[in-house]
Amino acid sequence: MSQHDVNEIISIYQEAIIKAYCWGRFKIMHLRFLDEIGQYLPRAGRVLDIGCGFGLFSLYYARRHPHLQIYGIDINANRIHIAQKAAQGLSLSNVTYEVANAITYKLPAALDGIYMLDIIHHMPRNAVPQLLTCIYNALRENSRLVIKDVDTKPHYKRYFTYFLDKLIDLKSEVNYWEAHELQALLRKTGFEVFSHSMVDVLPYPHVLYICQKVRLNSNVTRTAS
Repeated sequence: MSQHDVNEIISIYQEAIIKAYCWGRFKIMHLRFLDEIGQYLPRAGRVLDIGCGFGLFSLYYARRHPHLQIYGIDINANRIHIAQKAAQGLSLSNVTYEVANAITYKLPAALDGIYMLDIIHHMPRNAVPQLLTCIYNALRENSRLVIKDVDTKPHYKRYFTYFLDKLIDLKSEVNYWEAHELQALLRKTGFEVFSHSMVDVLPYPHVLYICQKVRLNSNVTRTAS
């Protein structure tokens, strides 16, 4: 069923270069990766995909879990247009897309889940704490933020990742976080955090962070420090 979903999603894209990109992404993000990430998302409710790109992963999760309502945002208007057309082509009414910059976007309240896949290292470092605070405040209690990003070690994996990041977009900003540093920031924000590496055939230093919003000792809304 999962592979069938993947084939259906990729076939809906019209541009050959996007099809090739999507095959590449699914090759890197194996189906077991998608299912491993997806197990931490709710089966129903409102979920935000930050940096959704062409909609590849949000379409997958929307198709697999029809009781989810997924909102995808991306700064690139062309990618959002392609994602919208793909959702229409797949007759998916439980996923919507919007052009937005995650740093300045006003997140909807009372979300049941949020995920960011390989987005943190493309953001200015000084913008990450504020974004995480906004995410924390937007989530319902006991809901999760799921992050997949890359570690800085081992060095050869970081160099490999940097090469591919620049190959995809030479002008893109790249700011890798050490895993323990990002985990410490997530905990400082208020999340309970569990993280682990994700082994891949290709030398990517994948790390998955499962961050759960827990009850505060007071009713005070967190602010960025």
